[in-house]
Amino acid sequence: MSTYAIMRPDMLQIGDQFDRYQIEAHLAQGGMSDIYRAYDIMNKREVAIKVPDASIMGDPAQYERFQREMQVMKTLEHPAILRGLDAGKYNRVPYLVTEFVDGQSLRQLIEKSGAMPMEQVIPIICKIADGMAHCHAHEVIHRDLKPENILMAHEGQPVIMDFGLALTKGAHRVTYSNLSATMGTPDYMAPEQVEGKRGDARTDIYALGTIMYEMLAGKTPFSGDNNLAVMALHLNGVAPRLDRERPDISPHIAAIVARCLHHDPDKRYSDMRALIDALNNPDTADLSLLDQKAPSSANQWWQSQAVRAIGISILIMMAIVVLAFALQALR
Repeated sequence: MSTYAIMRPDMLQIGDQFDRYQIEAHLAQGGMSDIYRAYDIMNKREVAIKVPDASIMGDPAQYERFQREMQVMKTLEHPAILRGLDAGKYNRVPYLVTEFVDGQSLRQLIEKSGAMPMEQVIPIICKIADGMAHCHAHEVIHRDLKPENILMAHEGQPVIMDFGLALTKGAHRVTYSNLSATMGTPDYMAPEQVEGKRGDARTDIYALGTIMYEMLAGKTPFSGDNNLAVMALHLNGVAPRLDRERPDISPHIAAIVARCLHHDPDKRYSDMRALIDALNNPDTADLSLLDQKAPSSANQWWQSQAVRAIGISILIMMAIVVLAFALQALR
């Protein structure tokens, strides 16, 4: 089935003109927005245009996330970061215009390739880390790094996108209605995110370490039946040694990944430049990191703000269902 056939009725259609942009194709659909390939009639170039779903227009928190992404992309310019070109409103609908990257997502690449050769993975990770170093230098913390948010251009250049959850200097805390989308994706969440903290540059290092683990092992370090189980493992588990999951990976590379995934942010790499240096000089890696122990039981996973909030949401939903059945029975 073509992507056009599954578009919602409220979506823009192929051939529509949205402001000065002619819609050419629907590229992606997320929980809060749709992304299209379009032709910029004024500047005569192909672009990508991101339009929020109508449902978030009445949700101040989700709208704030969309606005934040617009602001962040104006401050960043790097080959590994999706370039923002324009932002505005058309018929009271906000939109964000970026460069069009002809390629595939890192998620698609991983799904096609499975466990990837180290010689392919390390250069990609170094380029992503270089882009993230640029972000951090401009006081932007991504907080939602994952393969879905990294495009791979045909020439092999990774391009980081989706800064809707980014933390910027002076940004206020926003409480979102969609908790899982707000905090990040459970498979890539650092322990401090699970605990409900805002995070910093080392939070992005943890996420990038998880991506590197997945690219090399063909799977993420933690998996579970549901998001709560995965979050609990990030908080209290220890990732399986990468060199045991894949014996052809050297212990030194496994130790670099293990340091990225350390529960204690202070024991991870201090910044992305330090990670790049380690990947370029793997023999200097501390092999003792391969024998990490589970964190103290004092960090009980159910004590985290995030897990408590999810648990409360589940209880409320269960109560609503029970009430609905009771009312139905009374009729």
